[in-house]
Amino acid sequence: MRRTFGIRGAAGIRRAVGIRRVPGTRRALVAAAAVVLAAGCTVQATGTGPARQPAQQPGKGAGESAGEGAGKSPSPDGKPSSGASSNPSSNAGALVLMPGEKGTKVRELQARLRQIGWFPQYPNGRYDDTTVKAVKGFQGKRGLPRTGETDTGTWQRLLGMTGKPGYFDLYAGGDQPPAKPDARCLTGRVLCISKKSRTLSWMVDGKRVSTVDVRFGSQYTPTREGVFSVYWKSRHHVSTLYDTPMPYAMFFSGGQAVHYSSDFAARGYSGTSHGCVNVRDEGKIAALFGQVRKGDKVVVYW
Repeated sequence: MRRTFGIRGAAGIRRAVGIRRVPGTRRALVAAAAVVLAAGCTVQATGTGPARQPAQQPGKGAGESAGEGAGKSPSPDGKPSSGASSNPSSNAGALVLMPGEKGTKVRELQARLRQIGWFPQYPNGRYDDTTVKAVKGFQGKRGLPRTGETDTGTWQRLLGMTGKPGYFDLYAGGDQPPAKPDARCLTGRVLCISKKSRTLSWMVDGKRVSTVDVRFGSQYTPTREGVFSVYWKSRHHVSTLYDTPMPYAMFFSGGQAVHYSSDFAARGYSGTSHGCVNVRDEGKIAALFGQVRKGDKVVVYW
Protein backbone atom coordinates (compact mmCIF):
# COMPACT_ATOMS: atom_id res chain seq x y z
CA MET A 1 0.00 0.00 0.00
CA ARG A 2 1.35 3.45 -0.93
CA ARG A 3 1.47 5.96 1.90
CA THR A 4 0.80 9.65 1.22
CA PHE A 5 1.81 12.59 3.33
CA GLY A 6 -0.31 15.78 3.35
CA ILE A 7 0.69 19.31 4.17
CA ARG A 8 -2.20 21.21 5.62
CA GLY A 9 -2.71 24.94 4.98
CA ALA A 10 -0.50 27.74 3.73
CA ALA A 11 1.50 27.75 6.96
CA GLY A 12 2.35 24.09 6.46
CA ILE A 13 3.52 24.74 2.93
CA ARG A 14 5.75 27.57 4.08
CA ARG A 15 7.28 25.37 6.79
CA ALA A 16 7.80 22.57 4.27
CA VAL A 17 9.69 24.66 1.77
CA GLY A 18 11.42 26.99 4.20
CA ILE A 19 9.58 30.21 3.28
CA ARG A 20 8.99 32.71 6.04
CA ARG A 21 6.14 35.20 5.87
CA VAL A 22 7.21 38.84 6.03
CA PRO A 23 4.68 40.63 8.24
CA GLY A 24 3.18 43.96 7.19
CA THR A 25 4.28 43.78 3.52
CA ARG A 26 0.81 44.34 2.12
CA ARG A 27 0.05 47.11 4.60
CA ALA A 28 3.32 48.86 3.67
CA LEU A 29 2.51 48.77 -0.04
CA VAL A 30 -0.97 50.17 0.52
CA ALA A 31 0.43 52.97 2.68
CA ALA A 32 3.04 53.83 0.02
CA ALA A 33 0.36 53.98 -2.68
CA ALA A 34 -1.72 56.33 -0.53
CA VAL A 35 1.25 58.72 -0.20
CA VAL A 36 1.71 58.78 -3.99
CA LEU A 37 -1.98 59.45 -4.58
CA ALA A 38 -1.93 62.31 -2.10
CA ALA A 39 0.93 64.06 -3.95
CA GLY A 40 -1.38 65.46 -6.65
CA CYS A 41 -0.27 67.37 -9.74
CA THR A 42 2.10 70.22 -10.31
CA VAL A 43 5.08 68.80 -12.13
CA GLN A 44 5.86 66.07 -14.64
CA ALA A 45 6.60 62.61 -13.28
CA THR A 46 8.92 59.95 -14.60
CA GLY A 47 8.86 56.21 -14.99
CA THR A 48 5.14 55.42 -14.72
CA GLY A 49 2.61 55.03 -17.49
CA PRO A 50 -0.61 57.00 -17.88
CA ALA A 51 -3.70 55.84 -16.02
CA ARG A 52 -5.51 54.76 -19.15
CA GLN A 53 -3.75 55.11 -22.45
CA PRO A 54 -5.00 54.47 -25.96
CA ALA A 55 -4.36 50.89 -27.04
CA GLN A 56 -1.26 51.79 -29.02
CA GLN A 57 1.59 53.39 -27.09
CA PRO A 58 4.65 55.35 -28.19
CA GLY A 59 7.67 53.21 -28.93
CA LYS A 60 11.29 53.65 -27.92
CA GLY A 61 13.70 55.73 -29.91
CA ALA A 62 17.22 55.17 -31.04
CA GLY A 63 18.73 56.29 -27.77
CA GLU A 64 16.35 54.10 -25.76
CA SER A 65 16.82 50.76 -27.49
CA ALA A 66 19.40 48.20 -26.50
CA GLY A 67 20.55 47.82 -30.08
CA GLU A 68 19.35 47.04 -33.57
CA GLY A 69 16.10 45.10 -33.42
CA ALA A 70 15.71 45.60 -29.66
CA GLY A 71 12.79 48.05 -29.66
CA LYS A 72 9.46 46.41 -30.46
CA SER A 73 6.32 48.51 -30.76
CA PRO A 74 2.92 47.56 -29.37
CA SER A 75 0.27 46.02 -31.54
CA PRO A 76 -3.34 47.36 -31.60
CA ASP A 77 -4.26 45.25 -28.56
CA GLY A 78 -1.50 46.92 -26.53
CA LYS A 79 0.79 43.88 -26.50
CA PRO A 80 4.27 43.83 -28.06
CA SER A 81 4.28 42.77 -31.68
CA SER A 82 6.23 39.68 -32.60
CA GLY A 83 7.76 41.47 -35.58
CA ALA A 84 6.97 40.96 -39.25
CA SER A 85 3.95 39.07 -40.48
CA SER A 86 4.16 35.41 -41.43
CA ASN A 87 4.50 36.48 -45.03
CA PRO A 88 6.59 39.67 -45.22
CA SER A 89 6.61 39.74 -48.99
CA SER A 90 2.82 40.00 -49.08
CA ASN A 91 3.05 43.11 -46.87
CA ALA A 92 5.83 44.64 -48.92
CA GLY A 93 4.25 44.08 -52.31
CA ALA A 94 5.76 46.47 -54.84
CA LEU A 95 6.22 49.22 -52.26
CA VAL A 96 8.80 51.85 -53.17
CA LEU A 97 9.25 55.05 -51.17
CA MET A 98 11.33 57.82 -52.70
CA PRO A 99 13.04 60.91 -51.27
CA GLY A 100 10.65 63.85 -51.30
CA GLU A 101 7.54 61.80 -50.56
CA LYS A 102 5.25 62.58 -47.62
CA GLY A 103 2.57 60.74 -45.68
CA THR A 104 1.74 57.95 -43.27
CA LYS A 105 3.87 55.35 -45.06
CA VAL A 106 6.91 57.57 -44.66
CA ARG A 107 6.08 57.88 -40.94
CA GLU A 108 5.95 54.08 -40.72
CA LEU A 109 9.34 53.78 -42.43
CA GLN A 110 10.83 56.31 -40.02
CA ALA A 111 9.22 54.66 -36.97
CA ARG A 112 10.57 51.23 -37.96
CA LEU A 113 14.07 52.65 -38.54
CA ARG A 114 13.81 54.40 -35.18
CA GLN A 115 13.03 51.12 -33.43
CA ILE A 116 16.43 49.73 -34.39
CA GLY A 117 18.44 52.89 -33.91
CA TRP A 118 18.81 54.20 -37.45
CA PHE A 119 16.41 57.17 -37.38
CA PRO A 120 17.58 59.68 -34.72
CA GLN A 121 14.42 61.77 -34.36
CA TYR A 122 10.65 61.48 -34.17
CA PRO A 123 8.80 60.53 -37.38
CA ASN A 124 7.67 63.57 -39.34
CA GLY A 125 6.18 61.99 -42.46
CA ARG A 126 8.71 63.64 -44.80
CA TYR A 127 11.27 61.62 -46.76
CA ASP A 128 13.97 64.19 -46.10
CA ASP A 129 17.78 64.09 -46.00
CA THR A 130 17.77 62.55 -42.50
CA THR A 131 15.55 59.73 -43.75
CA VAL A 132 17.76 59.15 -46.79
CA LYS A 133 20.82 58.92 -44.53
CA ALA A 134 19.04 56.47 -42.22
CA VAL A 135 17.93 54.25 -45.11
CA LYS A 136 21.44 54.24 -46.59
CA GLY A 137 22.90 53.25 -43.24
CA PHE A 138 20.41 50.41 -42.84
CA GLN A 139 21.01 49.20 -46.39
CA GLY A 140 24.78 49.23 -45.98
CA LYS A 141 24.59 47.28 -42.71
CA ARG A 142 22.41 44.63 -44.35
CA GLY A 143 24.51 44.32 -47.50
CA LEU A 144 21.90 46.01 -49.72
CA PRO A 145 22.62 48.66 -52.37
CA ARG A 146 23.03 51.99 -50.58
CA THR A 147 20.58 53.99 -52.71
CA GLY A 148 18.71 55.79 -49.94
CA GLU A 149 15.48 54.74 -51.65
CA THR A 150 13.17 52.22 -49.98
CA ASP A 151 12.79 49.51 -52.58
CA THR A 152 10.95 46.23 -52.01
CA GLY A 153 14.05 44.38 -50.82
CA THR A 154 14.85 47.06 -48.26
CA TRP A 155 11.26 47.15 -47.04
CA GLN A 156 11.05 43.36 -46.66
CA ARG A 157 14.27 43.29 -44.65
CA LEU A 158 13.01 46.09 -42.42
CA LEU A 159 9.69 44.31 -41.86
CA GLY A 160 11.55 41.21 -40.74
CA MET A 161 13.50 43.12 -38.09
CA THR A 162 10.84 45.42 -36.61
CA GLY A 163 7.36 45.42 -35.13
CA LYS A 164 4.42 47.25 -36.64
CA PRO A 165 4.40 50.78 -35.19
CA GLY A 166 1.43 51.83 -33.10
CA TYR A 167 -0.47 55.03 -33.76
CA PHE A 168 1.53 57.04 -31.24
CA ASP A 169 4.80 55.66 -32.59
CA LEU A 170 3.91 57.38 -35.86
CA TYR A 171 3.08 60.62 -34.00
CA ALA A 172 5.62 60.40 -31.18
CA GLY A 173 6.70 63.96 -31.93
CA GLY A 174 3.16 65.33 -32.03
CA ASP A 175 1.06 66.75 -34.88
CA GLN A 176 -1.45 63.92 -34.56
CA PRO A 177 -4.96 64.74 -35.82
CA PRO A 178 -7.31 65.87 -33.04
CA ALA A 179 -10.26 63.75 -31.98
CA LYS A 180 -13.83 64.67 -32.76
CA PRO A 181 -14.88 67.34 -30.25
CA ASP A 182 -17.02 66.21 -27.35
CA ALA A 183 -20.56 67.60 -27.47
CA ARG A 184 -19.76 69.67 -24.38
CA CYS A 185 -17.08 71.49 -26.37
CA LEU A 186 -19.44 72.90 -28.98
CA THR A 187 -20.70 75.98 -27.16
CA GLY A 188 -18.80 78.90 -25.70
CA ARG A 189 -15.05 79.16 -25.08
CA VAL A 190 -13.60 75.73 -24.32
CA LEU A 191 -10.28 73.99 -23.74
CA CYS A 192 -11.37 70.68 -25.32
CA ILE A 193 -8.93 67.97 -24.16
CA SER A 194 -9.07 64.46 -25.63
CA LYS A 195 -7.24 61.64 -23.87
CA LYS A 196 -7.85 59.40 -26.88
CA SER A 197 -5.98 61.56 -29.37
CA ARG A 198 -3.75 63.27 -26.76
CA THR A 199 -4.70 66.68 -28.06
CA LEU A 200 -6.01 69.96 -26.68
CA SER A 201 -8.17 72.01 -29.02
CA TRP A 202 -9.02 75.62 -28.20
CA MET A 203 -12.59 76.05 -29.39
CA VAL A 204 -14.80 79.13 -29.63
CA ASP A 205 -18.50 78.72 -30.41
CA GLY A 206 -17.98 75.24 -31.87
CA LYS A 207 -15.03 76.20 -34.11
CA ARG A 208 -11.52 74.85 -33.56
CA VAL A 209 -9.10 77.79 -33.29
CA SER A 210 -5.88 75.86 -32.54
CA THR A 211 -4.64 72.42 -31.46
CA VAL A 212 -1.62 71.23 -29.49
CA ASP A 213 -0.50 67.74 -28.50
CA VAL A 214 -0.53 67.00 -24.77
CA ARG A 215 0.24 64.31 -22.22
CA PHE A 216 -1.44 63.35 -18.97
CA GLY A 217 -0.93 61.94 -15.48
CA SER A 218 0.23 58.48 -14.46
CA GLN A 219 -1.93 55.67 -13.12
CA TYR A 220 -1.25 56.89 -9.57
CA THR A 221 -2.06 60.54 -10.29
CA PRO A 222 -4.50 60.48 -13.22
CA THR A 223 -5.76 63.58 -14.93
CA ARG A 224 -9.37 64.04 -13.87
CA GLU A 225 -12.10 63.80 -16.49
CA GLY A 226 -15.23 65.93 -16.70
CA VAL A 227 -16.27 69.55 -17.11
CA PHE A 228 -14.33 72.24 -15.24
CA SER A 229 -13.46 75.91 -15.63
CA VAL A 230 -10.24 77.90 -15.50
CA TYR A 231 -10.18 79.43 -12.02
CA TRP A 232 -6.60 80.77 -11.94
CA LYS A 233 -3.89 81.72 -14.42
CA SER A 234 -0.23 81.97 -13.40
CA ARG A 235 2.28 83.00 -16.09
CA HIS A 236 5.45 82.21 -14.11
CA HIS A 237 4.10 79.58 -11.76
CA VAL A 238 6.47 77.39 -9.74
CA SER A 239 5.27 74.23 -8.00
CA THR A 240 5.22 74.68 -4.24
CA LEU A 241 5.31 70.90 -3.82
CA TYR A 242 8.20 70.09 -6.17
CA ASP A 243 9.84 73.50 -6.66
CA THR A 244 9.52 72.99 -10.41
CA PRO A 245 8.60 75.63 -13.02
CA MET A 246 5.09 75.39 -14.51
CA PRO A 247 5.02 78.26 -17.04
CA TYR A 248 1.70 79.42 -18.53
CA ALA A 249 -0.29 77.48 -15.91
CA MET A 250 -4.08 77.52 -16.27
CA PHE A 251 -5.59 75.75 -13.25
CA PHE A 252 -8.93 74.00 -13.70
CA SER A 253 -9.29 71.30 -10.99
CA GLY A 254 -7.53 71.58 -7.63
CA GLY A 255 -3.81 71.47 -8.36
CA GLN A 256 -4.29 70.24 -11.93
CA ALA A 257 -3.52 72.72 -14.68
CA VAL A 258 -2.71 73.02 -18.35
CA HIS A 259 0.89 74.23 -18.54
CA TYR A 260 4.14 74.13 -20.51
CA SER A 261 6.47 71.22 -19.68
CA SER A 262 10.15 71.29 -20.62
CA ASP A 263 10.30 67.60 -19.69
CA PHE A 264 7.58 66.79 -22.24
CA ALA A 265 9.49 68.83 -24.81
CA ALA A 266 12.66 66.86 -24.09
CA ARG A 267 11.37 63.32 -23.53
CA GLY A 268 7.99 63.16 -25.21
CA TYR A 269 5.61 60.42 -24.16
CA SER A 270 8.28 58.46 -22.29
CA GLY A 271 7.29 60.46 -19.20
CA THR A 272 4.01 61.54 -17.59
CA SER A 273 2.71 64.32 -15.38
CA HIS A 274 1.38 64.23 -11.82
CA GLY A 275 -2.10 64.85 -13.24
CA CYS A 276 -1.59 68.11 -15.10
CA VAL A 277 -2.11 68.50 -18.84
CA ASN A 278 1.40 69.05 -20.24
CA VAL A 279 2.04 71.02 -23.44
CA ARG A 280 5.49 70.82 -25.08
CA ASP A 281 5.20 73.60 -27.66
CA GLU A 282 6.09 76.75 -25.71
CA GLY A 283 5.10 79.10 -28.52
CA LYS A 284 1.63 77.59 -28.81
CA ILE A 285 0.96 77.46 -25.06
CA ALA A 286 2.10 81.11 -24.78
CA ALA A 287 -0.40 82.11 -27.46
CA LEU A 288 -3.13 80.03 -25.83
CA PHE A 289 -2.41 81.54 -22.41
CA GLY A 290 -2.98 84.99 -23.90
CA GLN A 291 -6.40 84.01 -25.28
CA VAL A 292 -7.89 81.96 -22.44
CA ARG A 293 -9.79 83.86 -19.76
CA LYS A 294 -10.61 83.02 -16.18
CA GLY A 295 -13.96 81.20 -16.21
CA ASP A 296 -13.50 79.56 -19.62
CA LYS A 297 -14.72 75.97 -19.77
CA VAL A 298 -12.39 72.95 -19.68
CA VAL A 299 -13.60 69.55 -20.90
CA VAL A 300 -11.43 66.44 -20.40
CA TYR A 301 -12.84 63.33 -22.06
CA TRP A 302 -12.14 60.05 -23.84
